[in-house]
Amino acid sequence: MIKERRYDLDWIRVIVFDLLILYHVGMFFVPWPWHIKNETTSELLMYPMFFVNQWRLPILFVVSGMGTRFALSFRSGGQFVKERILRLFVPLVFGILLTVAPQIYLERLTQGAEYQSLFQFYPDFFKGRYPIGNFTWHHLWFLPYLLTFSLVLTPVFLFLRSTRAKAFFTKFASWIQRFPSVLFFVVVPVFLVEISLSQKYPMTYGYTNDWYTFAYYGIFFLSGYLFISVKESFWPAVQKLRYIALGSGVIFFAFLVYYTYYTLNFELISMFKVLNLWSWVLAIFGFSSKYLNRPSRTLRYRNEAVYPFYIIHQVIIITLGFYLMNVSMPVIVKFVIMVIGTLSITWLVYEFVIRRLVWLRPLFGLKNKPKSKSV
Repeated sequence: MIKERRYDLDWIRVIVFDLLILYHVGMFFVPWPWHIKNETTSELLMYPMFFVNQWRLPILFVVSGMGTRFALSFRSGGQFVKERILRLFVPLVFGILLTVAPQIYLERLTQGAEYQSLFQFYPDFFKGRYPIGNFTWHHLWFLPYLLTFSLVLTPVFLFLRSTRAKAFFTKFASWIQRFPSVLFFVVVPVFLVEISLSQKYPMTYGYTNDWYTFAYYGIFFLSGYLFISVKESFWPAVQKLRYIALGSGVIFFAFLVYYTYYTLNFELISMFKVLNLWSWVLAIFGFSSKYLNRPSRTLRYRNEAVYPFYIIHQVIIITLGFYLMNVSMPVIVKFVIMVIGTLSITWLVYEFVIRRLVWLRPLFGLKNKPKSKSV
């Protein structure tokens, strides 16, 4: 079994997590509910955030599904499960204790709670479930959901990589080669999930009774696995579709904005939502495949840094926001300060602490580098 790597997928992962940091800074300023809010909000900022929010998580789950196929190409089922637990569950537990508890502490202070320090609050962090109580995984919700998909679907994936599934993938690859637009059919199951579950089980990221979230993102995760299994057909197809997908994305986003803000037609909103998000996913894959599938030192460094950045960035955003929220200052100035501050502090912690301490690396999902052999 041979290890495989797509550098364009690494770039997509890096860029999407960069957008996540900008998005979470933006959440401090828009009228949508969030953990803490600036004294003044910006409605103008909602539009770019609404655009990014449509496809940033779906494409991340597609990439994760693709990464799962790569991981299983050189691991047994047991090795894969062990690796998933070490890379997802361990950082989840550590991240909750290290980065989520301080966020809840600062949030409670803004709500009038009286604590002398984080240490005094810490025992209360384990009392009750957020938002009524305090215990939560906040922005780290992606990890338990990804872990669940990985573990539950492992038997399916093992079957799909076996010779028994070869005929299916041969036929699937033939369809994609002949009709690249078949890739748009992912919107069908997503649309069905959207209209049947989204209102009954709104997304909570709280794991229990979150059926819409599991079904919605599960489709993207499984799609990623299937597409990378026919990669010889998938990459040429998305390159052919990239301009069509881009144009479709622009058109469908315009319809989505109109129907979301000016009508109450749930079915039409749902239809344009899934058409829009999947158009952008295909466009991003197409252009990335064409222009980004090459190694670089920058990519190698940033790809390793993604996981630690994801774990620690939000506690820094909320800490900066806590001290800036009531300061009289234009929104744009605060936004720039928080973006630069978050990126700078996160990088300093990663570069000079996480990256260099061997015992700390696994707690942030990083592999320890092999010791160089003396000559």
